[in-house]
Amino acid sequence: MNNEIRVFCPATIANISCGFDVLGVSLDAVGDEMVIRKKSGKGITISKLEGQDLPMETHLNVAGVAGMALLEKADHAGGFDIEIYKKIKAGSGIGSSAASAAGAVWAMNELLGKPFSKLQLVQFAMEGEKLASGVAHADNVAPALFGGFTLVRSYQPLDIVPIASPSELFATVIHPQIEVKTADSRKILKTNITLKEGIRQWGNLGGLIAGLFTNDYELIGRSLEDHIVEPVRSMLIPGFDQVKSEAIKAGALGGGISGSGPSIFTFSKGQDTAEKVAKSMKEVYEHIGVDYDVHVSNINTAGVKAIH
Repeated sequence: MNNEIRVFCPATIANISCGFDVLGVSLDAVGDEMVIRKKSGKGITISKLEGQDLPMETHLNVAGVAGMALLEKADHAGGFDIEIYKKIKAGSGIGSSAASAAGAVWAMNELLGKPFSKLQLVQFAMEGEKLASGVAHADNVAPALFGGFTLVRSYQPLDIVPIASPSELFATVIHPQIEVKTADSRKILKTNITLKEGIRQWGNLGGLIAGLFTNDYELIGRSLEDHIVEPVRSMLIPGFDQVKSEAIKAGALGGGISGSGPSIFTFSKGQDTAEKVAKSMKEVYEHIGVDYDVHVSNINTAGVKAIH
């Protein structure tokens, strides 16, 4: 059995407009890399961390915390050492902390001969998310571990449902170079909604999932509506309304805030349209003078995976 593994840890889009805290999707074009190896000593060490200024102390790093949650339940006398190569910027809204947490537990599980199910791995990775945002949410770590789209049907008990997606569906994500911390963006949300708002949201969530299963791109587009969270959080993102409207003019099916922001995502049918959408989004930020990163990606159906 191998004592070392290198993995690709995908970026993810969570919430996906109408699916706040329950829906997410894994991306193929952007992600971190990690190297995890067995060691004879107990516990977890982080020996290298490149790309972002993040803590290397095990108890302060999401990968370390998630890994320790796994180690507590594992029949393993030794420990693990972790190297992290961050390519997803912290606070970007595309699952930076989830990639580290999911990558760590997936790799450790592989090195131990896969004693844990994907659902158990999600539970371990959620402990890392709790460190990052104060809430043990699964809408980023679930797609990172399962691949594709996932629905968190229930948190008590945890129940993850993989969702099919059309083969020509592409995501365009633009990240304006401002940081919005998940914990901060949660503080501004209202904690109660009206029954009317709830009914509208449930209808869109059901429509989006039906559209994904039936390859109905127009239904997917019509269902990408959020009248609860987006109106509040979009105020933290410069140019949000303009970016979204220009993307739809360029052919996007629809879009919204990726995770807690500030990244903005759109879905398109086909890569060519997704590239045109990227151009339209870039032009908005160039006009208002905000630096950005942009990613065009197909849907990653594998989730975290070993690389050589």
